[in-house]
Amino acid sequence: MSWKNAFNSSVGKKIQMSLTGLFLILFLLVHCYVNAMIFYNDGGEKFTEAAHFMGTNIVIRITEIGLFAFLILHIVQGLRLWMQNRKRRNTRYAVSAGNATSKWYSRSMGILGTLILLFLILHIQAFWAPNRFSQTTGNGELDLYGMMRDAFQNIVVVVIYIFGCISLAWHLVHGFFSAFQTLGLAMNKYKGIIKSVGVAFSIIIPLIFALMPLAFYLHWIQ
Repeated sequence: MSWKNAFNSSVGKKIQMSLTGLFLILFLLVHCYVNAMIFYNDGGEKFTEAAHFMGTNIVIRITEIGLFAFLILHIVQGLRLWMQNRKRRNTRYAVSAGNATSKWYSRSMGILGTLILLFLILHIQAFWAPNRFSQTTGNGELDLYGMMRDAFQNIVVVVIYIFGCISLAWHLVHGFFSAFQTLGLAMNKYKGIIKSVGVAFSIIIPLIFALMPLAFYLHWIQ
C-alpha cells in the first residue's frame, strides 16, 4: 500500500484524527491554564502576563502555525470520516445495532465538531485575530482582559460560549479515549485509567472555559 493510499484509507484517517486530537488536547490544557488566570480576580494582571508570554514567545508563535495546520487536518479528516460512515448506512432501520452498542455522542462527532468549529470561528474573530493583527495600544498589545470583560456582558455571547463548551465536553468524552485506542495505547491494564482521566478532562476543561463568561457576566470577577 502506498503512502497516499494509507493516508486516505479509513485507518489512516483515524490515525491522523487521533494524532491531531492528542495535540489539540495538549493545546486545550495550556489554553485553559492561561485563561484560568482571570480567576485570580486581580484586574487581569496574571492573565495579561501569561497572554503576553504566549503572544511574544517565538516558540509559541511557531507552534501556533502547527496548531492551525493540525486543527484544519483534524476537521477535514473528521468530516470525511463522518460523511464516509453516513454513506455506508444506505439502509435505515427503526432500531439499529449501532444505536444499541454506541453512545449518541460517538455517533454525532461530525455535528459536535461542526458546532465547535463555529464556536472557534467566533472566538478567533473576537479575540485571537485582533490580538495578533490589530496591536494598537502603547505597549503593542490589545487589552484582552478588557475585551473579554466587555464581550461577556452580552448574554447572547455568553450563551454561545456555554453551548460551545458543552459541545466540546461531549466531543472530548468520546474523542479522548478513542485517540488512545486508535493508536494502540489503551491497553487493558490502563484502559480504566485512560477512560477515567478522559472523563475528568472532558468535564473540568470545558467547565473552566464555560465559567469564564459566566464569571464576567455575573460580576464574580472585575
